[in-house]
Amino acid sequence: MPRSVMLNVLVVEDEDELGSLFRDYVTTLGHRADVVSSAEAALERLQAAPPHVMILDVKLPRMSGLELLGLPVVRDCRIPVIVVSGYVTEEQARQCLRLGALEFLAKPVPLEVLGTVLDHVAVFAGSPDERLRERRLAARLPVTLPLRVTAEQGAVATGAVIDVSATGLSARLDRQLLPGSAVRLSIVLPDGGPALDALALVVRSDGEGMVAFWFLDLTPVEVERLLASAHARIGC
Repeated sequence: MPRSVMLNVLVVEDEDELGSLFRDYVTTLGHRADVVSSAEAALERLQAAPPHVMILDVKLPRMSGLELLGLPVVRDCRIPVIVVSGYVTEEQARQCLRLGALEFLAKPVPLEVLGTVLDHVAVFAGSPDERLRERRLAARLPVTLPLRVTAEQGAVATGAVIDVSATGLSARLDRQLLPGSAVRLSIVLPDGGPALDALALVVRSDGEGMVAFWFLDLTPVEVERLLASAHARIGC
């Protein structure tokens, strides 16, 4: 596996306080952070010196984050983009998926989740292997957990989770799901508590039952519970 590197992180955030929070947190992780308050300023930085990764707010003055993400010059940079939004909608998440975002995080952004994503971007940054640069980078833990998926219009799929991360999971199901569709997940955890329910977006479906999801509304407490269950199952 490639060694971790110090990242140059471009933060695109028009709220000064939040931009400073992201910058300070990225710095504590040992990376460099540059904060700009508009998509136009971000575009200039991308053209002058592309960073390793960009943290991009959706709601910006004038050009939106999604409009920036869709520009050919941005897509040609092929850098990982972590999209953040205080107004999470299914359509926003679908747009981010179509435009190639690495992750989609709802505000208030759990810093520990952001840190997990950045840690793994750092491992793969600069890799000569195209597959490593393009893969979803949040660490995934192998685990088997019962899963029930309720799709749009009430259709139900059942199966098992096969790996989880702070931002999503993969599963094997008894039916195919449509990529880009929003679903409700119900995960049975071994801690004796209630099933963990989450709104999620179907990221990939191979047509043979293997499906990958992004979480859209899990709270930090719920993420911690899910990952603790996974660690307990694998004995670490």
